[in-house]
Amino acid sequence: MATARGPAYLLALGRWRRGLGIAPQSRALAALVPGVTQVDNKSDFLGKRPHRRHPGILQLSRVRLPQVLVDAAQLLLLGDSMPNMERQVQALTNYLWSRHLPVEPEELQRRAVHLEKKFLENADSCRMEKLCGEVLHALRRTTYHWQELSYNEGLSLVYMAARLDGGFAAVSRAFHEIQARLPEFQPQTLMDFGSGTGSVTWAAHSTWGQSLREYMCVDSSAAMLELAEKLLKGGSGSGMPYVPGVFFRQFLPVSPKVQFDVVVSAFSLSELPSKAKRTDVVQTLWRKTGHFLILVENGTKAGHSLLMDARDLVLNGKEKSPLDPRPGFVFAPCPHELPCPQLTASKPLACSFSQAYHPTPFSWNKKPKEEKFSMVILARGSPEEANRWPRITQPVLRRPRHVHCHLCCPDGHMQHAVITARRHGRDLYRCARVSSWGDRLPVITPSELPPSPAQDPPES
Repeated sequence: MATARGPAYLLALGRWRRGLGIAPQSRALAALVPGVTQVDNKSDFLGKRPHRRHPGILQLSRVRLPQVLVDAAQLLLLGDSMPNMERQVQALTNYLWSRHLPVEPEELQRRAVHLEKKFLENADSCRMEKLCGEVLHALRRTTYHWQELSYNEGLSLVYMAARLDGGFAAVSRAFHEIQARLPEFQPQTLMDFGSGTGSVTWAAHSTWGQSLREYMCVDSSAAMLELAEKLLKGGSGSGMPYVPGVFFRQFLPVSPKVQFDVVVSAFSLSELPSKAKRTDVVQTLWRKTGHFLILVENGTKAGHSLLMDARDLVLNGKEKSPLDPRPGFVFAPCPHELPCPQLTASKPLACSFSQAYHPTPFSWNKKPKEEKFSMVILARGSPEEANRWPRITQPVLRRPRHVHCHLCCPDGHMQHAVITARRHGRDLYRCARVSSWGDRLPVITPSELPPSPAQDPPES
């Protein structure tokens, strides 16, 4: 059985239909149909591929940094005399992961008014003069104190040791999503907002190095830009960069005529001091986007919520780029443009994914790691240009003769589907069994089915 928040659906895949002219090697596309079994017989979603390679598989094998980047990072760290590097790396890692968004002035005012009313109810005349002090003390005690990080040369090096490999892994997974689903897409230009150590440039070069000819790295920290340039040059300030066509600047390009095929912001929106500033940056990034805007943040509730705000801002935005008036739609991970069901649930959860990677081999980095992150990929065009298969949002539970899949479905609801070969057919069962967290399950909604010949109106 399958249970859902909202309309209940049964995942159904029809058995082979004999006598319909379907070749033995043909694999039909499963359909989400209430209570009955239907098959889109015109779809051959597997072809001659085995189930373990069905087109919804998007998991990337364990990521490894390019060796030239590893050598450069190790050289820079060896040449630094900063004490207790391991302890500083761990402290920065914990701080970045547990960081919340800054409290907005409106929210701070609301809290102050609430506390003032609460204290007034219990205050006597002799304490009224202390009311202001008590409110301020309570606000300091209960409000998250966000501080902007200023990346000087020392902190930039600690950030490199802490986040170069994990950031590379998360962005590589986002790029792989596009490459796997649109292998014909060959971008020529890329802009990285909040480029930091340049992990986005290295990941993009590993994915589309044959076609990319221009990388624009934007970061407000001059020390970070200098470090990223040294990494490209093998750890020194001289020599030829390993990746050609990389440009560095501290401010976003202001010309409305400049667009990039791919625009990326990885772990950078959370560094902005206010919602107004994030809104301004997201709108600017979207205007600069020619094809894909990729936003990546920590796989926490704060990171996911921030990305959903950016997603809704783009989808509901009325302003259009003078160079590209096409609207936007969600390419990944959501199979819809509706409100995120993870945020509207009674117990909100972060929609996050995990990517395994080999860490930079520093003395404290020996074991393989997992990067937990949230992402949203927005594309220019129409949603009809992308198929809308449900996304697996949690680890798949494989049990004897049945599989548990938690799905984000095209109707905007979450669904817990228990898939069996007997109830749903051998193909869907085997596809579900080899799928993983973050993959897409190749099923479609009834509205996507072609009209049945039996339902066609009779010819006059």
